[in-house]
Amino acid sequence: MIKQLTKIFCILTTFWLIGFVVFAYRINHYQPNADTHTDAIIALTGGRNRILEAIKLLNNQKADYLFISGVEKNSRLQDILNSNQITLEAENKVFLGTSAQNTVENALESKNWIKQHNIRSIRLVTSNYHLPRSITEFENQTPHLTIIKHPVYSEHVNKKWWTSWRTFSLIFSEYNKFLYTYLRTRLQTETH
Repeated sequence: MIKQLTKIFCILTTFWLIGFVVFAYRINHYQPNADTHTDAIIALTGGRNRILEAIKLLNNQKADYLFISGVEKNSRLQDILNSNQITLEAENKVFLGTSAQNTVENALESKNWIKQHNIRSIRLVTSNYHLPRSITEFENQTPHLTIIKHPVYSEHVNKKWWTSWRTFSLIFSEYNKFLYTYLRTRLQTETH
């Protein structure tokens, strides 16, 4: 019995390690798609340069609207622009979502906004390490939506993750959250 449990543990650990290495590689090697126009850009707050990148995309007319999910309740658009030191060319195209506190809630908050505005395609702007989990949540909430991945890379997240304890910890944590999200959404899909 102990031999069997040890064997199962070793197999699961091996799969986890392989998955972790694939995940770490994948988040640093997204193929950029800067040309495709979408109905909207959705930016998730919480990481460096996400809002800045989303506003640049809107200014470059890569979408008709920008929805920023996870904004603090009392924040105004002008506060966000000032803190990111960027000029916005069309303020009437930007909408703020203030109810989301995490990635699941980002997807739910965005789903409601997407329905209200009859959006069929989005460019999802978030940190590269956060993208797999975000995509999984968005696909679970809005399965018929076309989603263009738009990773944002931070100079504080080392691409050679094995050389930085801080980056390793971040990716380790995000990989485990992604696994949980993936399994949860697949189980939800099968039970419906």
